[in-house]
Amino acid sequence: MEENGSGRDRLRELLDAVLDEDNRTLGEMAEDAYASPYHFARRLRRDAGEPPVAMRRRVELERAAWRLRGGTSVTEAAFAAGYESVEGFSRAFARAYGEPPSAVRSGGPRDHWLPAPNGIHFHPPTSLWVDAGEAGGPAGDPVTEQLVGHDLDDTRALLDVAKGLSREQLERVLLPGNRVLAWDGEEPSLAAVLENHVHAKEVWLAAIEGLDTPARGDGDLSLLSERHDAVAPRWLAMVRDVDRRGAWGDRLVDALCEPPESFLLGEVVGHVLTYAAHRRQLARMLLRTLGVAVDDGDPIMWSRTRSDR
Repeated sequence: MEENGSGRDRLRELLDAVLDEDNRTLGEMAEDAYASPYHFARRLRRDAGEPPVAMRRRVELERAAWRLRGGTSVTEAAFAAGYESVEGFSRAFARAYGEPPSAVRSGGPRDHWLPAPNGIHFHPPTSLWVDAGEAGGPAGDPVTEQLVGHDLDDTRALLDVAKGLSREQLERVLLPGNRVLAWDGEEPSLAAVLENHVHAKEVWLAAIEGLDTPARGDGDLSLLSERHDAVAPRWLAMVRDVDRRGAWGDRLVDALCEPPESFLLGEVVGHVLTYAAHRRQLARMLLRTLGVAVDDGDPIMWSRTRSDR
């Protein structure tokens, strides 16, 4: 990913700043990369599909898992990974791997990897491994990759635009009685449309990953943006994994439904993309009604912009 004409691999420089032993905070990473924290985080999310702090945390957990498999104690692994307590490390590790660090046993060369949207993983002893199946352009079907990538980037752009509105504007009833899907309830305001748009991916991923039904937000747009940033790389990684395995016909039994219902994974992605596109255009219409200038959200323009980077 060399910058045009400069001879510099700027993304590589940013990744180095993320993984430098001395950089523990976003501010320290950005300073090391000679960038503002805002532009540093935005560039990493754009080019690597993962916020820098989340990437560092994941890679540190991968390194900890590798060390544990080599006989390192839980305490040593915890402090080497930057955690202030063994308890905090153990909780994070169990959430990521589904087992406590004390249960780790020896495994294969990639058994310490966690799901990643970009193929970037810890590779012993101190380097990274970029898996070709996960990174560097479409993992499989380019149309699916474009549809999913555009949806995620466009959602982030809309959330950024909406942050300039007041709480009253966000919650103003502009579409009384509007229902996109019956089980989601009414969506009469911009806040409601954006909430259900982000929540849809959270719910489907919870079903796919066997988690509890995620809670809805309280209308705080900053928190909604954080939720989108958290769910976007997980959603992209899931779609790429399904595509890579050719698992579109795999069947999901959704225990979150009452009663439980089964869906094909291809149906799930198609469903989410269909209603995501509808809600994004609803959001644009509501933003314009509130006097905010906004683009058309054209995937052609999005694709051209990406190719110019």
